Amino acid sequence: MAKWFVTTKRADFDAIAEQFHISPVAARILRNRDLTTAEEINLFLNGTLSDLHSPHAMKDMDRAVSIIMDAIAAGKKIRIVGDYDIDGICASYILLTGLLKCGADVDVKLPDRMKDGYGINESIIERAHQDGVQLIVTCDNGIAAFHEMELARSLGMETVVTDHHEVPYELTETGDKVYQLPPADAVVDPHQEDCSYPYAGICGAVVAYKLIEALYEVQEPSADVSDGLLEFAAFATVGDVMELLDENRIIVKYGMERIKTTQNIGLRALINATQTDRDKLSPFHIGFVLGPCINATGRLDTAERALSLFTTKDQAEAVQIANELTDLNESRKELTKRYQTEAIHQAEEMVQTDKVLVIYLPDCHESLAGIIAGRIKERYYRPAFILTGAADGVKGSGRSIESYHMYEEMSKCKDLFTKYGGHKMAAGLSMKEESIGDFRRRLNEETTLTEEDMQERVQIDIPMPITYASKELIRELEILEPYGTGNPRPLFAEKDVRVLSARIVGKNQNVVKLSLENSAGVKADGIWFGDGSLFMQELDKSDRKSVSVAYYPTLNVYMGRENVQLNIQHYLLHEIDRLS
Repeated sequence: MAKWFVTTKRADFDAIAEQFHISPVAARILRNRDLTTAEEINLFLNGTLSDLHSPHAMKDMDRAVSIIMDAIAAGKKIRIVGDYDIDGICASYILLTGLLKCGADVDVKLPDRMKDGYGINESIIERAHQDGVQLIVTCDNGIAAFHEMELARSLGMETVVTDHHEVPYELTETGDKVYQLPPADAVVDPHQEDCSYPYAGICGAVVAYKLIEALYEVQEPSADVSDGLLEFAAFATVGDVMELLDENRIIVKYGMERIKTTQNIGLRALINATQTDRDKLSPFHIGFVLGPCINATGRLDTAERALSLFTTKDQAEAVQIANELTDLNESRKELTKRYQTEAIHQAEEMVQTDKVLVIYLPDCHESLAGIIAGRIKERYYRPAFILTGAADGVKGSGRSIESYHMYEEMSKCKDLFTKYGGHKMAAGLSMKEESIGDFRRRLNEETTLTEEDMQERVQIDIPMPITYASKELIRELEILEPYGTGNPRPLFAEKDVRVLSARIVGKNQNVVKLSLENSAGVKADGIWFGDGSLFMQELDKSDRKSVSVAYYPTLNVYMGRENVQLNIQHYLLHEIDRLS
């Protein structure tokens, strides 16, 4: 059961409110997002594209630009090697579009998930050499491609790595980290130890965006990098679940507006195919509607199809591809549901003994492992790995909780892997099937997770009676948008709210509409998304017929009329003395 906490970070909220012309409520929420200085708050509230960090602050950026410029001038053939997920596809599109504008002879290779696996490999290098490629530029991969870069160099090809993943390292006997960079001609990755870039939390597509920005400065001075490319940097930032803080917030804030009016016919076709209201487009739609359609190609088909959606100039082809991707994503949903049920069955037994869940689904399509791992992690609130059968053993994906650094914990048993990589919250791996048992055992023997670590924490911004959930408050909170990872919607709470009525709606029985009343006699409409039957069963068992609710207020518009509706994120049916 989740434990609720009120965030109690202190500041002079009235002074902040006065300085930035906002309410004390908004000021307190900003402080809860760890914004402490006037400069940080001003960037959050008023940051523009001119406030984005200079690409030249990134290590090897200028060297990468010089290499690419020389290759363009010499007419060398350039190949971009991306990845098959939303970040890799968008990064590839950004590089391809930018390099073509600069006059490059360039094409793209996206790895096939089943044949190639993640990122660049030796066969991709060898094929590039056979095709006469003289410069390889990676995006969203390559930081761990040590042997691949050596091979490219031995074949006489230049290489530029652009990535955003953590740099691999070896641990010395004293526990020090010795980082291992690939022997590329330039390595552009803000996670490098000696990189001076002020914000490392950007995705691969933003690294690519920065490279094109720096390239335009010298190769195409009249070109505006944000024109036609900003929307793809924003799309990938949300789709790759980056924190919407610092410059990511600016990129997404302005990029979302560009998406609404995008001139890219493929992106427009996808918005139409998914019946998304362009005027109401938000990070939610990228994360849960549009983005999954792009990812579905890399999971069940080929990511080249998604890239062709963005590059096509033919309206009919764009519509056809968009419809295909939408259908493919529906198939992905059905497969995910089937194997998720099997994963839950295994997890129910494991949670009795294991703090780190390692679940083997040999027949599951490997592309679904990450999605299912995320669902299992959310359900049991502990790190979860989903392993699937592969031609040469097993492959898997992991998703983590805040108190467990997945990449570092995996590094303790890296002798079991044939390949692995990732970061704190997510990772991927390949290994022999016979190593599964040792993997599960060693992760659980090594872990220092406590029961408290595995208890989900619900962070309440402000305990606030529903009395104050007004239209004025809702409009005030709009200044904090866009919401997403790192900048969640503000969460308010009130205990012991009486349930006057509750009914399940929706064809999937996953929406509950509520009529609520607090102790002051103030009534409000509420809505909760989840297992409707379970909610009603729990409510029926409770003899108190009241709930403590953690919510955020929204405006529900129906038949031209607006009314306040509480979107309930968490609820407790048992009595609580106070919000901890």
